[in-house]
Amino acid sequence: MTDTRRRVKVYTLNEDRQWDDRGTGHVSSAYVERLKGMSLLVRAESDGRFQNIDTLIVWSEAENYDLALSFQEKAGCDEIWEKICQVQGKDPSVDITQELIDESEEERFDDMSSPGLELPPCELSRLEEVAELVASSLPSPLRREKLSLALENEGYIRKLLELFRVCEDLENREGLHHLYDIIKGIFLLNRTALFEVMFSEECIMDVIGCLEFDPSLPQPRRHREFLTTTARFKEVIPISDPELRQKIHQTYRVQYIQDMVLPTPSVFEENMLSTLHSFIFFNKVEIVGMLQDDEKFLTELFAQLTDEATDDDKRHELVNFLKEFCAFSQTLQPQNRDAFFKTLSNMGILPALEVILGMDDVQVRGAATDIFSYLVEYNPSMVREFVMQESQQNDDDILLINLIIEHMICDTDPELGGAVQLMGLLRTLVDPENMLATANKTEKTEFLSFFYKHCMHVLSAPLLANTTEEKPSKDDFQTCQLLALIVELLTFCVEHHTYHIKNYIINKDILRRVLVLTASQHAFLALCALRFMRKIIGLKDEFYNRYIMRNFLFEPVVKAFLNNGSRYNLINSAVIEMFEYVRVEDVKSLTAHIIENYWKALEDVDYVQTFKGLKLRYEQQRERQDNPKLDSMRSILRNHRFRRDARTLEDEEEMWFNTDEEDLEDGEAVVPPSDKMKSDEDLMDPISKFMERKKLKDSEEKEVLSGKASLSGRQSPSFKLSFSSSPKPSLSSPPTASLHPGSPGSPSSPGTGARSSPPTAAVTTKGGLVGLVDYPDDDEEDEDEEDADSKEESPPLSKKSKLSS
Repeated sequence: MTDTRRRVKVYTLNEDRQWDDRGTGHVSSAYVERLKGMSLLVRAESDGRFQNIDTLIVWSEAENYDLALSFQEKAGCDEIWEKICQVQGKDPSVDITQELIDESEEERFDDMSSPGLELPPCELSRLEEVAELVASSLPSPLRREKLSLALENEGYIRKLLELFRVCEDLENREGLHHLYDIIKGIFLLNRTALFEVMFSEECIMDVIGCLEFDPSLPQPRRHREFLTTTARFKEVIPISDPELRQKIHQTYRVQYIQDMVLPTPSVFEENMLSTLHSFIFFNKVEIVGMLQDDEKFLTELFAQLTDEATDDDKRHELVNFLKEFCAFSQTLQPQNRDAFFKTLSNMGILPALEVILGMDDVQVRGAATDIFSYLVEYNPSMVREFVMQESQQNDDDILLINLIIEHMICDTDPELGGAVQLMGLLRTLVDPENMLATANKTEKTEFLSFFYKHCMHVLSAPLLANTTEEKPSKDDFQTCQLLALIVELLTFCVEHHTYHIKNYIINKDILRRVLVLTASQHAFLALCALRFMRKIIGLKDEFYNRYIMRNFLFEPVVKAFLNNGSRYNLINSAVIEMFEYVRVEDVKSLTAHIIENYWKALEDVDYVQTFKGLKLRYEQQRERQDNPKLDSMRSILRNHRFRRDARTLEDEEEMWFNTDEEDLEDGEAVVPPSDKMKSDEDLMDPISKFMERKKLKDSEEKEVLSGKASLSGRQSPSFKLSFSSSPKPSLSSPPTASLHPGSPGSPSSPGTGARSSPPTAAVTTKGGLVGLVDYPDDDEEDEDEEDADSKEESPPLSKKSKLSS
């Protein structure tokens, strides 16, 4: 039979930082003349070729701390090796830079395949000597290597186990204590070949027996009794392959040795058990592979899971087996894990989980949830595709994703541990970041449309049921925990989804319902509600803003802020930060809404400048709103005076020359045909007032200047006064120069033109003259005014020159 002590698997690290299986062979070590040093040789089982593994650099940082660098390419290994040798002052052509202890040891290590250490005869009287030899070899890597080779070549472990049985029969406690130290030391040698012997079917129970007799304990442990009587191997589905059965037994026992039998390793011993971890790891990989290849086994497993005739105990065992099976799959490499979950999907694992989640057994549902989490974390797209196909055949109540939501809502754990796990899975499923988009279909659009149509009403049901009044109808801790989870998921949707969540919030009035939670006695729930609104405001979406203003949704926020009083806590800070965001980002619609509706409640808050800053923003905004109205009036006036449409210019000039001077002297202006649709107030009044201003300039200048001191409002260096369309008395002046705000075309007779200025006009001081209309082209006006002074007796000509210029 082929010697399996040196049978190994060769792994290389790929670009994805995963280990690739390069094949199986038999390893040996020898001195290679070409490389001037020791090398590992792996003889492949398939073709018998030798492969030199020369991309590994191994060194020791401390006595019991070994490190290794494994390179993908030899060139990289040689480059780093040369740098190491350069630092140490060594010749890069050699493969060993370690200073050997003495010439005799160097000679003994020239041939690593020969035993480098002589072991005492395996006798009862020499056990103490053997224990001392093992203990003295552990600190030195070279002595550990020599001891390992000696134990392998002489079959020493089997002889030690024979002595164990003798000592146990004789109740030789001293010998049993020495054997404990010896076997523990052999574990710390960290050698796979020794583990293969120790964990074989005929040896493993004796090894566990040796580890029962710890010298530090007054009585031996009873590990073998537990493994043989208490621990029972349950075959939920009969396993016909004997090799698979043996591998499962071995893995369980070795895992038990690692977790229960061996003492907790010290800091210096942790790295000396890495091979034991690897042994268990690769055993699990083999078990998963063998079960995955057994189609008959998996078919029977899923058939019994979904069979209604299966009793609860049996189904419980089946679900636990499947859960452990999925847990083992986490040890697989990515490509093997792909094949594993694809196999489970083809076998119908998702329909089976749907059946299991509909059962009343809490433990079974918990195991099914764990299995579902493996599937979601590995491939959420597979789960999404299944639930969308399922929705075409089943009602909403029995959809898999709705079952998950219902289990989250009905979690009986006071801390809602299961609900938190399920909420994380739902977040993964609705996260657009892991959704695929192809040329033929867009998973994001399809799944989100499905989710908001079939599932969102189930998720939000507890929220809507608990927020029908101004305060939450149920305010106990567990209910608040659940509502907090729901609001957190809705907040996630606001951030990552677009029109789906927007339509849902506005149509179902979700924000108003969420803000009811600000009245909860539990601060964490009130903060969740504030975070939800803050996320919506942070989008700066006018659809949301109009929805907030239309329903006065800042009111519960302001109430919560005022009810919090002067306490400096998270609620206080969260509310202030929300208003500060509106101020800093200058969200104009919300700023006006807040000041116009809630300023009286907030004006006394002066320990921060947020609300006063909002008021200032509002006033600046109103001022900017007034100026565009003024600018639009100026534009209208300029258009009628200077910028006539080129197509109507000739007709207008002809109408002007056909107009009688007497009519013009009366202050009436001719309205061109193109502007007949506009009101007489808009067109005639400004022009007539403008001409009257020229005739009465000197007298008006005195009156305006005399009333200047009594004007109220903001005054800029250009001394502009704006009038709003609402009848607010913002100005006051002496009776002789009273200004009455009104509509832009308020009628006035020529006889009163000297006493009243045109509405929406601005009083401007420039160069010692006061004009009632401030046009940007002042130079042109000045020239016209000089012409008017020189031709006061013929005002119609002056008007004509104005309109035709």
